[in-house]
Amino acid sequence: MGIKMSWEDFARSMGVEPQILENKEARLLKKFVMDLKIPTHCQGCQGLDLSNPNPVHHPSYELTPACNHDCIFCYSNVAVKLGKAPKPGYYGWENPKAITVSQYGEPLLSPRIVEVNKMLRERFPEARLDLQTNGSLLTEELWEKLDFDLVMISLDASTREKHLKITNADTFDAVVNALRIVGSDESVRSVVRTIFMPGINDEDIPKIAELASSLGVDEMMLQPLTIHELNVERLRKAGLDFDRAESVREFLKAAMEAKKYIDVRISGCQLVLYQKMDHLTLFSARRVARDVVPLVKRERNVT
Repeated sequence: MGIKMSWEDFARSMGVEPQILENKEARLLKKFVMDLKIPTHCQGCQGLDLSNPNPVHHPSYELTPACNHDCIFCYSNVAVKLGKAPKPGYYGWENPKAITVSQYGEPLLSPRIVEVNKMLRERFPEARLDLQTNGSLLTEELWEKLDFDLVMISLDASTREKHLKITNADTFDAVVNALRIVGSDESVRSVVRTIFMPGINDEDIPKIAELASSLGVDEMMLQPLTIHELNVERLRKAGLDFDRAESVREFLKAAMEAKKYIDVRISGCQLVLYQKMDHLTLFSARRVARDVVPLVKRERNVT
């Protein structure tokens, strides 16, 4: 008859103290993930359903592939260079839960932004309208003409110098002003959208969170970096730590730091997956996000 041993006694019989087998950081990360909320932008998205074998993003209205920024990580830039950028128009279906304006290019460059905003509001009165912008062209005057439910403004640096290095545009003050405009408007959900680029903007992320919070911004949507082939050399020159960029643990630790200052959230499709993982799997998980060119998986309806 075998002798039953507790796992603690078994560990000691192998010469290992039990506490060594317990990964406290892993449990802390797991608790953090379980407490996170779905980003407002992701609510209603197909990606939240893990049983869906081929989920697609919310519908979008694309205005222009052009942009006044030239970010070192940008997928839209890659799509333009490879001739794969979507043409202007509505990409989606009838009765959408949300529509994003837009996922490619800078929508505020288009003279049609106010017109399209009004058209979408009239055509899809039940849909949440999300504006995704780099914020550099948003003024008080323009904001008064727009009508969105949520505004995501991209900011990946906490200083003018770092912002210039990442975007190749000297627009830091204008972006901060845009965050102030939307942050002070209680009728809209304001979000600062930040990409995790270890080696480039690690120290900036909590500072961005603190800055955005001080301006009244409601939420930070922290996203991991997808590395597109055409951007590899630019990212390398900027100092990207490619190994850490693929670590889920490093990404979540950055989110935890930002959480001290603002309501930080991570992409909903990632969150539901991470919440299913046990703490040790989560601790060692890697997100290998390499791509050649982003593609729109929704049909275009000319509008």
